[in-house]
Amino acid sequence: MATPDTTITQNTDGASGAAAPNGKGPDGETPSLSSQTQAVHAGEKRYISHDSVTVPIVQTSTYTFEDTASLINYMEEHMFWDVPEREEYGRYGNPTVRAAESKLAALDGAEDALLLSSGMAAITTTLFILLSQGDHFVMTEDCYRRTRGFCNTFLTRFGITCTTVAPGDYDAIEAAIGPATKLIFSESPTNPFLRCVDYARLVDIAKRHGLRTIIDTTFATPCNVRPLEYGVDLAIHSVTKYLAGHNDLLAGCVTGSFSITTALRQSQGILGAIVDPHCAYLILRGLKTLGLRMRQHNESALRIARYLEDHPMIRRVWYPGLESHPDHDVATRTMSGYGGVISFEVEADGPTTSRFIDACNIARIGPSLGGVESLIEQPGLVSYFDTAPEDRLALGITDELVRLSVGIEDTDDLLADFEQALSKM
Repeated sequence: MATPDTTITQNTDGASGAAAPNGKGPDGETPSLSSQTQAVHAGEKRYISHDSVTVPIVQTSTYTFEDTASLINYMEEHMFWDVPEREEYGRYGNPTVRAAESKLAALDGAEDALLLSSGMAAITTTLFILLSQGDHFVMTEDCYRRTRGFCNTFLTRFGITCTTVAPGDYDAIEAAIGPATKLIFSESPTNPFLRCVDYARLVDIAKRHGLRTIIDTTFATPCNVRPLEYGVDLAIHSVTKYLAGHNDLLAGCVTGSFSITTALRQSQGILGAIVDPHCAYLILRGLKTLGLRMRQHNESALRIARYLEDHPMIRRVWYPGLESHPDHDVATRTMSGYGGVISFEVEADGPTTSRFIDACNIARIGPSLGGVESLIEQPGLVSYFDTAPEDRLALGITDELVRLSVGIEDTDDLLADFEQALSKM
């Protein structure tokens, strides 16, 4: 298991931090450090070798033992402690992967983190392991489309049922809970309308009914919110997005307590949704600039959202940093930044909206988000192209809806580019 080599402590401002690389501050106490410092240093010390400043790529599929006694020692350690000091086989662990897991755990203030092959692998593995035949769970209906598809199609084959409720309707969430309900699953912010969870309220409902809570917080990252601090049981990230940050890999992670992640880790060795060491190295490299990147994403997106809201060619903007967003108060109370994704409707029809997107010179058309490059799309043509119009309209996905993932380009350049693109409509 990926045991963080850093101690999570609480800052006076409410944000968590990790111990310094040497574990102690000048006064002998474990210091509280910012998310940016954690992103650079946390979780690496145990896995650095050859005096290198970076964790090496341990490119191997298997690990040998010096003699039978060392093999037996490993097996006994693995059986009784479940935190082996070394590895046996690549599907069960890798030093580079464990370093990335340790850093992710420290960033989320978690006891443990598990890296998987994609964000969807993190979601599907977690739900498969925590739910059994006859179980029921509650999910907000604004969750990622593929998450909803997995819950409503695949899980039903195993006798697992799901009730979807409107985001922000906590009375409906509680009303949906029955004797067979085991957990509540949500996203925050959601895709594409950026609805935000009131963590304290959700956790209160869950605890009163003895349920687990799982939040996909890909859009926020630990720089903007750490759900576990509010009592959420598990946080899920598509590492592909902001955490890695460069649109060059696929990975997902689950963070939480050892008591839950142990079962997930054991099942991962059977299901095989692992991350290779080179991918883990890229994740480590990307995480080192997470704080800097998120600062730029947050600042640029807020400026652009305000610009779009004031533009006569824009019908409506969804961004938690705007007072007009339905969850602005919740986001302000729980988040230190509002993220880099903006959704908005153009005051036009679908083809005209496409012309606006085609006229953008900086933002490129693409289905992902969270990278250093700005990406733009019409969800109706990307995520919902194969969906009946009445079905996607029921979810609010109009032809004029645009989702923008703001990169780290100069904000003034982005604003000028949007202005010239909108002027051509």
